[in-house]
Amino acid sequence: MTDLPPEGSPRQPLRPLARVLEARDKGENPDLIERENLNQRNERLRDGARRQAEGRLLVLGLAFVLAFGAVGTRMAALATSAPVEARNSTYGSQITSARADIVDRNGRLLATNLTTQALYAHPHDMVDIPHAVRELAKIFPDIDTEKVQARMQDGRKFMWIRKTLSPEQIQQVHDIGDPGLLFASRDMRVYPNGKMAAHVLGGARFGEEGVAAAEILGVAGVEKAFDERLRDPALLAEPLQLSIDTTIQSAVREVLAGGMRLMNARGASAVVMDIHTGEVVSMVSLPDFDPNDRPQPLTSGDQADSPLFNRAVQGVYELGSVFKIFAVAQALEMGQISPTTMIDTKGPLVWGRHKIRDFHDYGAALSATDVIVKSSNIGTSRIIQNVGAENQKDFLRRFGFLEATEVELSEAPSGRPLLPGRWGEIQSMTISFGHGLSTSPMHLAQGYAALLNGGTRVTPTLLKRDARSIGPRVVSEETSRHAREMLRAVVVRGSARFAEVPGYAVGGKTGSADKPKPNGGYYKDKVLATFAGAFPMHDPRYVFVITLDEGYEIVNDIPRRTAGWTAVPVSAEVIRRVAPLLGLRPEIAPGPDAGIREARNGG
Repeated sequence: MTDLPPEGSPRQPLRPLARVLEARDKGENPDLIERENLNQRNERLRDGARRQAEGRLLVLGLAFVLAFGAVGTRMAALATSAPVEARNSTYGSQITSARADIVDRNGRLLATNLTTQALYAHPHDMVDIPHAVRELAKIFPDIDTEKVQARMQDGRKFMWIRKTLSPEQIQQVHDIGDPGLLFASRDMRVYPNGKMAAHVLGGARFGEEGVAAAEILGVAGVEKAFDERLRDPALLAEPLQLSIDTTIQSAVREVLAGGMRLMNARGASAVVMDIHTGEVVSMVSLPDFDPNDRPQPLTSGDQADSPLFNRAVQGVYELGSVFKIFAVAQALEMGQISPTTMIDTKGPLVWGRHKIRDFHDYGAALSATDVIVKSSNIGTSRIIQNVGAENQKDFLRRFGFLEATEVELSEAPSGRPLLPGRWGEIQSMTISFGHGLSTSPMHLAQGYAALLNGGTRVTPTLLKRDARSIGPRVVSEETSRHAREMLRAVVVRGSARFAEVPGYAVGGKTGSADKPKPNGGYYKDKVLATFAGAFPMHDPRYVFVITLDEGYEIVNDIPRRTAGWTAVPVSAEVIRRVAPLLGLRPEIAPGPDAGIREARNGG
């Protein structure tokens, strides 16, 4: 292969022909000239090859220097960083367990994340499986030792033992000393107040899981209702602030639990709500549970027997005479009656094959106010006959009684009211005194708030609001005032006299509804007792609804099941405890517009 001159350079012949001819003319040997020329060309080729090799060696040396520099830098970084256990899951790094805190209206912590350890096993690395299982059973008494040991010995390479551990349990597992028992850090959801607001918070569970990370998902309550907001990376630093006041919640739960025990009740619920904003400052349902150790749902039987069942929102009941105030208020609003209008209460009231009776014989007539005070079924039935079924249905719809509440709980849609299949005259009569229409205590609190706050609808909320929300008007201010006077009179001289709390002008209505049998008819010895009202009645700030399921009190060897004997005393103690905590100072003497004076004038 010949070397060609670079492009553009003078052409150099392979043989120096001119010098050869000149040497021949002089008698010299031309072969010497050709040999010299050949040597020169070989030297030039060797110099080029050497320069090319030197360049390649230089590039290779630089590459080695860079590679060893990167390795050295990484080794230095690892040597100076904290040790981290390698992740065994390829997707674990993609799982996020971040979740925003939940706080009450005053910023007190209700729910947060806590870093803990998960325990898993690599059975193929374990030294003595039977011994390790025996020691684990001492730490976790609920584990099935035979099942755990069989799984460890069936050839699997990975096995979960516990998803969350306490610091004491971590140390005890360390003490076993088996190299096949391993830990992985993960976050878990904790509720520092235990059962206190269980049905409000609901609880959380693990979703997608890796060895070193687990997704936290809301499973009920506000945790589920606000799941996306709580997991939003942009809002993790901003706690979800609820309307609940932990001080009020704790007091209400304590009183309600005590009342439930004293009254031998199967269950109980309480709602305390701001009458103007709809903020729920307390919501309790008993029996309850600890969201840190949420029980499994019932798979059969009555769901109301489960502590997971939220009686305040999911429970829809015929609430009884607490509904009578709405029938009277509608007639007042339509101008058909005034508080002093006399209503025919002769009984029984016969409609077809149906007979409507009162608990007592109240005589031939009662004023509209006394229909509420005495709680006359016949009186409210007479009033609603003139109102009409369609008008009644429209009136109750405006208060929100015909649809699920909008409170921010995942269970709220399941608390849809049960309406009669046909809403005729007899149905409207029974609904007027609280039978034939089943609603939840939260519905009732919403309705009482709208009726008593001056006549504007409110929407119950579990989120803190900074200002009043004025909803659409449902009744006039005058009708609202008359309703307050009537409910105040129920406490002053009616069935709720045990509800009187000095200085707070409590007003409300009792309801004692016989519970329906599954196959029709009503039990005679099972009552849902309810007391609903507001305080202070001349300028209401808060509404309340207290229910006791199948409660009773023995008085003179006779079981007393009506709300006046059961729900009312419990409600009075709730108000006595929480009114000062709500910032309401007791009044020494009622003002000129106090409901007690007006109620007496109207009665």
